[in-house]
Amino acid sequence: MTKPFIIVAAAGVVWTISMALAQAPERPAAGPAGPPGDSVRPGSPQIVTTQGNSEWLASKLKGTAVLGSDNQKVGDIVDILLDKAGQVRALIVGVGGVLGVGAKEVAIELSEFRETPASDGSKAQLKVPMTKEQLSQAPNFKPLPSPPATTGSAPSGSPPPGSPSR
Repeated sequence: MTKPFIIVAAAGVVWTISMALAQAPERPAAGPAGPPGDSVRPGSPQIVTTQGNSEWLASKLKGTAVLGSDNQKVGDIVDILLDKAGQVRALIVGVGGVLGVGAKEVAIELSEFRETPASDGSKAQLKVPMTKEQLSQAPNFKPLPSPPATTGSAPSGSPPPGSPSR
């Protein structure tokens, strides 16, 4: 249960940092105007001090209910797919299952989502132009496998030092 949260939180941090880096103007070299390190000032474009009305925090996006075109709940946001430029490419929705167990994950392009207020006045929901049945038939999202961890040992094709050769 904590692994998806960590992934979403990490994705949010990566997205935030990459967005800040992508929008930061080039800093001029230090010259007569002042010493290096003097370029970041409160209120400068590199520092974001508040969240805007049209912005979402990744930590709050996870678990957001997703409604289908028929206004029925189709699932919840379980992850975010970012491109190398830090732009959100898709939101990954857990469809079906019970309390997230047995749910399939479907990646839906960000442009397909529309924000809609919750009927009970609580947290906003997202709506997609598909039904639960359509999403249940959609292909599963397949993330890249994690690279194998390195242990510092010799490659598997070479014998350990001191062992007899074949």
